[in-house]
This record gives sequence, C-alpha cells and structure tokens, in this order.
Amino acid sequence: MIKHSELHRSGRIGWLRAAVLGANDGLISTSSLIVGVAAAAPNRSAVLLAAVAGLAAGALSMAAGEYVSVSSQADTESADLARERGELATSPDAERAELAGIYVARGLHRDLAVQVADQLMAHDALGAHARDELGIHDLTRARPIQAAWASAASFAAGALPPTLVAAWWPDSGLTPAIVILTLVLLLGLGGAAANLGSAPSVRGAVRVAFWGAVAMACTAVVGRLFGAVV
Repeated sequence: MIKHSELHRSGRIGWLRAAVLGANDGLISTSSLIVGVAAAAPNRSAVLLAAVAGLAAGALSMAAGEYVSVSSQADTESADLARERGELATSPDAERAELAGIYVARGLHRDLAVQVADQLMAHDALGAHARDELGIHDLTRARPIQAAWASAASFAAGALPPTLVAAWWPDSGLTPAIVILTLVLLLGLGGAAANLGSAPSVRGAVRVAFWGAVAMACTAVVGRLFGAVV
C-alpha cells in the first residue's frame, strides 16, 4: 500500500485564530498605549505603569472574551448534537434518508448514496450526521479553555517586547524605538500567520503593519492633545 501524506492546516484554525488575534492585540494595543502616554510627556514611571497595566488587563480581558465567545459556540454545537442524537433515536429511517440525500446532492448515485449512508450510520451514526449534516468536525470543534489560554498567552507575548523597551530604553528615544520595534514585529507576525494559513505572506505582513501604524498614530495624537491641555 502506498502511503500518501499531506500537510493540512485546518486543524490549526481554532488555536491559530486565537493566538494571532491575541499577539496582534497585545503588541498593537500596548505599543499604542505607550506611545500615547509618552506623547502626553509624563515621566518614565507613568509610561511603564501604563504598559504593565495594559499587559495584565489585556491578557485577562482577551482570555475572558475568548472563553465566553468560544463557549457560546460550544454550547450551540452541543445543543445541535443533542438534538441530532434524539432524532437518530426516534427516527433512524428518516435520518438515514436525509444523510443519503446529502450524498446525492454531492454527486453520488442514489443507490450508492444509500449504501454509504447505511455503512456510515452503522459505524458512527452521530459522527456521520455531525460531520456531513451539521458541519461539525473534531479538528474544528470549539474548545473554550484552549482558546482562552492561547489568547491570554499570545496577548502577553505580544505586549512584552514594548513593555521591556519602555522599562529600559532612554526617555529621549522611547517613542521612535517603540514604533520601529512594533512595525518590525508586526511585519514578522503578519507574514508568519499568513504563511501558516497558506495565504500570501507579504500581503498579510503589510496589512497588519499598516493598521498597527494607524493605531499608534491615532493614540499619539490623542496623547499629544491631552498633554497640551494639561
């Protein structure tokens, strides 16, 4: 038997989405916060306090938000599976016909579709209906805890570099250092995420870096106006 191995990325969808979102948010929001506070001309302790507070609050907020969001998806999936399990118990013939109809719509002849439906239901009826009727796959099932941890950890990882720069970089060149570091990291992060998802790396890198630059510019303007008023 010839073994045919392929590298598919569909199994990465859940954690990759949460990790990329968290890292982007951590890097952009923390860098923007530092730039905005620095533009108001406070002392180093205020900038560092804002960075650390932004890191902690952002990581916890991302974890909580992702957990609630993915939990809602998991609840919906569980409800659909419970309903399907009940229908299989009370109306197996109707469910078999429904599954066969799905395969007919996908291009199988009626007789073959019925045979496939019979064999799949004999093997794992609920799994067959979850996959082919409901579109629920094991690789893409909602996992709230995993998504929450991925979001919190990735946010903290993204927020850490600008926080360290705020702690150690001289006051005079802090803002340019934060901007340059952030744009470089965003280019790398956007390109890597696009590559993992089999999308064009350059487009993903430029897109992420552009919106990061916009965010930092906006918060710098707000900080400068606030500092001027004070």
